[in-house]
Amino acid sequence: MQTPSAKTVYVCQLCGFRSQKWLGRCPGCGEWNSFLTESDRPLRRVRNSSPVLEYPTVQQEKVERITTRNVEFDRVLGGGLVPGSLVLLGGEPGIGKSTLLLQIAESLSAQGLKTLYIAGEESIQQIKLRGERLGVQGRNLFLVAETSLEAIFTEVEALQPQILIVDSIQTVSTEKLESIPGTMGQVRECAAQFLSFAKQQNIAVFLIGHITKEGSLAGPKALEHIVDVVLYFEGDRHQNQKIVRAVKNRFGPSNELGIFEMSSRGLLCVENPSGLFLSERPESAAGSVVVCAMQGSRPILAELQALVSHSAYGTGRRMGNGVDPSRIALLLAMLEKRVGLQLSGSDIYVNVVGGLALQEPAIDLAVVAAIVSSFRNQPIGFRSVVFGEVGLAGEVRAVSFAQTRLKEALAMGFDWVMLPHGNLPLSGPVEPLRIQAVSSVQDAFDALF
Repeated sequence: MQTPSAKTVYVCQLCGFRSQKWLGRCPGCGEWNSFLTESDRPLRRVRNSSPVLEYPTVQQEKVERITTRNVEFDRVLGGGLVPGSLVLLGGEPGIGKSTLLLQIAESLSAQGLKTLYIAGEESIQQIKLRGERLGVQGRNLFLVAETSLEAIFTEVEALQPQILIVDSIQTVSTEKLESIPGTMGQVRECAAQFLSFAKQQNIAVFLIGHITKEGSLAGPKALEHIVDVVLYFEGDRHQNQKIVRAVKNRFGPSNELGIFEMSSRGLLCVENPSGLFLSERPESAAGSVVVCAMQGSRPILAELQALVSHSAYGTGRRMGNGVDPSRIALLLAMLEKRVGLQLSGSDIYVNVVGGLALQEPAIDLAVVAAIVSSFRNQPIGFRSVVFGEVGLAGEVRAVSFAQTRLKEALAMGFDWVMLPHGNLPLSGPVEPLRIQAVSSVQDAFDALF
């Protein structure tokens, strides 16, 4: 093994842990074989002095957003694209990141906005082939295959575009660092340079980032702190439903959701997400329940399924798809302690249909209802909706946006809703919905079964 010089340091490519010697396993994140050598030479930066202002004297600037004419994408961005912003779009390989941004580039260029697409992984001929399949006209869309950061800035200064798309950030490298493209230092430095360039030139910049097998953005996690907006492209590559989720947005609400459907014409906006996720729901199936979850400012009705079966081993398995497995284990412990259900010897699987990931506590009551429904082999009403947070004492706690959830259930044709008693009284009329308010999981089971 080569002994590192004084100007060389080993850096973990996942968490950024730095070491003076090579390590097989990173002490920071526990990943194996993640250390690469990088130059430890400090970069010279030009410091721009800014005046110190008292808060009342700061003048508020009105932000003029650029609409992409894509309803779902504008929703995720918080109403449109902000000039001078740096947007990071992450997702697994082949999920459709390049396809989506090529469609956005076409929409923006059709409005007269000069758009430059930097191809770091594909040739411009490959992008043109995809564009022809999507029906891209590209009158103000320019393509260039380049991976050098300095060369990219030269092309931008010559073309003066309003929109810049970099596909992908892992392929771009700067001459200021000696490490190879895709390493921690290169990705972090290039992202910082793009942020500074976007602010100075008032150019909106999109960066495409890859997702590792662990589900995190490849390269530094610090990318999420550098950029203005972080979007995650979710969904199985073999399914038509695709989801773009905002996990950070300096110009709008975070955790907003955009629903798309992949077709031969590219990614199409889904006007009725609840109808999409409930389109193939079976009738009279034990373990199936409909929950209304808030995704950002949007209520979405989704089918939550549970399967409880006898385990051939002493300890049952607990698996969740779209639901946090640790949350499932917590709710199962509550059911055994407070309700008396003996589930320790059963395999329990919980799944959210359609590839949707639900994280909010309001799905707790639907999770326990689906598990008990499968355990007792008793179906829940087909036109019923359940939501509420469940505590460790077995109590059902109030949730936010109850009236919004009820409005969505009514619009989708449901006639019976179970919600926490703490959400009463309601702020508006809900007729002809029948409301069942409960204070504990035992009350919920008495009403459901």
